[in-house]
Amino acid sequence: MSSWGHLEERFGTERPRKLLALDGGGIRGVLSLEILAEIERKIADKTGIKRLGDYFDYIGGTSTGAIIAAGLSIGMSAAELLDFYREAGVSMFEKNALLKRLKSFYTDEPLKVRLQGIFREKNGDQASLTSERLRCLLLVVTRNLTTDSPWPISSNPFAKYNNPERKDCNRLIPLWQLVRASTAAPVFFPPEVLNWDPDDPGKSFVFVDGGLTPYNNPAFLLYRMATQPAYRLNWKTGEQNLLLVSVGTGAAAGVTDAVERNLFGNMQNLPSELMYGIQVEQDINCRTFGRCMYGSEIDRELGNLVLPAENEDNGRFFRYVRYNADLSQKGLGDLGLDDVPAAAVQKMDAVDQIENLSRVGKAVAQKEVSIEHFGPFV
Repeated sequence: MSSWGHLEERFGTERPRKLLALDGGGIRGVLSLEILAEIERKIADKTGIKRLGDYFDYIGGTSTGAIIAAGLSIGMSAAELLDFYREAGVSMFEKNALLKRLKSFYTDEPLKVRLQGIFREKNGDQASLTSERLRCLLLVVTRNLTTDSPWPISSNPFAKYNNPERKDCNRLIPLWQLVRASTAAPVFFPPEVLNWDPDDPGKSFVFVDGGLTPYNNPAFLLYRMATQPAYRLNWKTGEQNLLLVSVGTGAAAGVTDAVERNLFGNMQNLPSELMYGIQVEQDINCRTFGRCMYGSEIDRELGNLVLPAENEDNGRFFRYVRYNADLSQKGLGDLGLDDVPAAAVQKMDAVDQIENLSRVGKAVAQKEVSIEHFGPFV
């Protein structure tokens, strides 16, 4: 049997490929999902393909983006995932017992139970990265706290550490646990311990949120893992060969007045502040190496780096689209949402703002998402 297994028909022959990258950002994943729902509708109208996991060939995500990426990759729709966030959002951020809050604000048990419920095989067993439920390739970005290094883990059957003959094969780790590891934001949630080899204690590692790596926005990493020889996929580069769509969870600089914050305030805001800087840097990388078809202004010096649409081919490595929301009060005002409190929706644990985040996502989707950005890939 081919190394592709049940995906042989889809991946066994060379063709143009489509990548989808999803940022981290806690409950702000609701915002991303509204954008994804609009992308899903437009693709279905144009191509008849109803699920993003059937349209995109490789979906990667970090933290909350990992939950969404994994859900899409097993065939869930954006609407189904939105229902999951609305139903499970409050329980996912359930306060820890008072004494345990010295380690983390929230308990991981409700999220663990929810993830185990979603990522199961048809027979009830826990799914892994070898699951036949996967319709496309999946990338989950984690951070190995034990080795102090990013660990991007994918379902790519050709990757070095995905060899099924290895006892520590990445593809054998339960999918729910990989996703849980990617969402374990320090201060917010306890870390996750993953055991690669039951016979070797040295193969047990402690993992925390993938957002605390350079890949909270995993778009450029996803491009590398699809094309660089070390990962053994070797998908062709070029504006006609590769589409990369990147969806954020909203961003805004200067969430609070740092001078007025105490120790705990600084700790609580540190993850989101790191994620903001990281997502901007990775976005710039993609706009530099790819042909940017759409993206908001980065800053007043760089502008948006969008290349003229009339040029057929600019010789870039991929076609690139970036959708995201400006969560500053001005950005919300530009969307006609002056009543939405910027400081509240910027928080990663703002479960009381789910409906406002949904409104923001819908407004961004209506304003920004266009099937024309996808060019020859639809």
